[in-house]
Amino acid sequence: MARLTKRQAEAAKVVDRSKDYEPVEAMETLKQVASAKFDETVEVAVRLGVDPRKQDQQVRGAVVLPHGTGKTARVLVFAKGDKAKEAEAAGADFVGDDDYINRVAQGWLDFDVVVATPDMMGAVGRLGRILGPKGMMPNPKTGTVSFDVTRAVSEIKSGKIEYRLDKAGIVHAPIGKVSFEAAQLTENLGALIDALRKAKPASAKGQYFRSTTVSSTMGPGLHVNVQRFGVSAE
Repeated sequence: MARLTKRQAEAAKVVDRSKDYEPVEAMETLKQVASAKFDETVEVAVRLGVDPRKQDQQVRGAVVLPHGTGKTARVLVFAKGDKAKEAEAAGADFVGDDDYINRVAQGWLDFDVVVATPDMMGAVGRLGRILGPKGMMPNPKTGTVSFDVTRAVSEIKSGKIEYRLDKAGIVHAPIGKVSFEAAQLTENLGALIDALRKAKPASAKGQYFRSTTVSSTMGPGLHVNVQRFGVSAE
């Protein structure tokens, strides 16, 4: 059996892996055991009672976290004319049409989120093999395909995150930094859980929220009782 590092051993004294923590307590504990020399990201993993192999049970969307993520996303907007000017005024980091499409096609990926106006999607579609695997392809379900580029960019800059079910039936998402107050992290978690609840597929049967775990970049995982957010145990 592998030996625990000093950091892991100290965390093990504090964290009870058999316990379902109340949300605020979980965040306070994460902050207590965080020992990295950088501001660790707090991640959440929610295992849902859906079948990721079925198209009608996919879970995907976006939510604006009340307190942001602690990171300002770099936004690329594919738009022309007045919409391009609107995107620039909204604070987009990169704005263009064919020039940026060609740059991305050649391997440039110095951005975090992509927004496109509907009239650009025919041209942007050829970037699917590049942006798709990275989860950055614009999609109407996440609000990244829209003529309202001001709103799209503003929401992303203020802390909007996208979530998507993976092949194991788990949604992974960042909800802040360990430097955040425990109450802020709890509110961000609540916003994500509420968005997932509303995104429940009609065809999903049985218990929907199977388990929820929060962890920091270098820290242990803690199981969280999300029923405090109005989630039933069905």
